[in-house]
Amino acid sequence: MDIKYRAYSDRINHAFAYAALHPVVHFRKGTRVPYITHLANVALILARYDRDDDTVVGGILHDVIEDCNDEGHTRHLHAREISEKFGADVLQIVLDVTHATHDHDGNKLSSEGRKVMYLEHLAVASDRARWVSAADKLHNARAILSDLARAPKPSDVWERFNVGRDATIQWYRRVYDRLAEVGFTGDILPELLDAVERLEATRA
Repeated sequence: MDIKYRAYSDRINHAFAYAALHPVVHFRKGTRVPYITHLANVALILARYDRDDDTVVGGILHDVIEDCNDEGHTRHLHAREISEKFGADVLQIVLDVTHATHDHDGNKLSSEGRKVMYLEHLAVASDRARWVSAADKLHNARAILSDLARAPKPSDVWERFNVGRDATIQWYRRVYDRLAEVGFTGDILPELLDAVERLEATRA
């Protein structure tokens, strides 16, 4: 299938329009780079690996339910709208990569608790969702590497992250290890591992 054609399909354009109407944030953390560039890069990564339309659309929308805080749009409303506009399969992809806010007993989760549940859920997530998870982490890791290469000193980049350098890098390692552990065999894994190892080799 022609990647250029799929990258500009009506559904994909519609997904970008929806994400642009409900921005997670306006800029990438600590930069003036528009956040939607992250969504575009995730989509391009998935298209480069010839993923199907639902997976690419899920990649574009992967943060909407989790992080969109615009007035009048709750998680439930976003889920309903995504299902109506893009279908149940896309909604499931997005839900599979959305960090939970509460545990199964209704208790509010800490930041670490949300990460643990995310990793646990990868065991039952769809293969499409695992692709989105990998593409998301790949682009984020590479964006950090690019920022480090341009920054006068590494601390200028790492201070953007609340948990600091070591825990940030460890998160990408944990996701990679978990994807491999649950049997995900997507061709993207070696590329993600390379990015993780390059992060681990950076200076503090």
